[in-house]
Amino acid sequence: MADVEELDDDAIAAQWEAEMAADGAGDGADGEDMASEWEAMTDKEDDATTGVVGRVLNQDEIDSLLGFDGDDSDGEDRNGIKAMINSALVSYERLPMLEIVFDRLVRMMTTSLRNFTSDNVEVSLDNITSVRFGDYLNSIPLPAILAVHRAEEWDNYGLFTVDSNLIYSIVDVLLGGRRGTAAMRIEGRPYTTIERSLVERMIEVVLEDMSAAFEPLSPVTFKLDRMETNPRFAAIARPANAAILVRLRIDMEDRGGRIELALPYATLEPIRELLLQMFMGEKFGRDSIWENHLATELWNTEIPIEAVLDEQAITLGEVMNFHVGQTVMLNCGPDANIRMRCGTVNLLNGRMGRLGNKISVRISDNIKGTARV
Repeated sequence: MADVEELDDDAIAAQWEAEMAADGAGDGADGEDMASEWEAMTDKEDDATTGVVGRVLNQDEIDSLLGFDGDDSDGEDRNGIKAMINSALVSYERLPMLEIVFDRLVRMMTTSLRNFTSDNVEVSLDNITSVRFGDYLNSIPLPAILAVHRAEEWDNYGLFTVDSNLIYSIVDVLLGGRRGTAAMRIEGRPYTTIERSLVERMIEVVLEDMSAAFEPLSPVTFKLDRMETNPRFAAIARPANAAILVRLRIDMEDRGGRIELALPYATLEPIRELLLQMFMGEKFGRDSIWENHLATELWNTEIPIEAVLDEQAITLGEVMNFHVGQTVMLNCGPDANIRMRCGTVNLLNGRMGRLGNKISVRISDNIKGTARV
């Protein structure tokens, strides 16, 4: 009996192994079929999208899509996602007269810096934009010199930023550097006293020109307040406040650099109405021709004048009981003062008299102001 049971167990085990092997072979075949089917579907999708899935964007296409085209200070309009983001940052009114003022400043600076450096200097205006003051401070490339100046008549401040290229170029020109050689630029060290003094003299020349450029619009005096190298110490407005940013390019043959002017809108607020003009001397809401025509017509207008002999306060019932032939007594004598009235405005005083068969009033004086009854 024991031998029979062992044989039955061996047979059952062998049968079980055979069934397991058959199942494993079937699963493997199904897995291979599914993998091949999935690969075929993927190839069909790639063919249906005409190769879009397999195409990789290069760096120029990615920069164009995101709106990053390298140098943002070239004055070109931004596009892509960056333009969509920045479009809602600063939305302030355009100031047409400000462009005329800075065009005038460019011409003056060209002459003044030529006299200051005794070299051939060309000043050009890159662009005028509106920015957040905090974003501008964070975007200043260091090292740089920041000159804080004060507009005395407007009782507010502005900021000049001189980049390192212009600093070394000015130092090289004023100290007799040779032409045709680029200014030596040494990074990693603070500016010396001589460099700061020379840049300060240049800033004072620019501030005098800026005062002269604003003078036809509004007399103002710009004075240098202090010079800083850390943007944190040059904060003249809150980070969220809007400001006008003017980028100027100064070229001295093969040398030069940039100078940037940041004016918060709060600084320009005293002359905002003047900056909104399209041309110098524009009058908002006024037309001298129409004013003269209106004044002429007003002088020829006929208006009714009433001579008030007396005024009494009576009840409505008494008025309703008036009848034909009733006499109303007036407290007015021959020498009583008569008031001449147009509508509800008292105009003149006079004396009652007679001219022929008509009662007349002789004007004695006029009533100053517009006294209403």
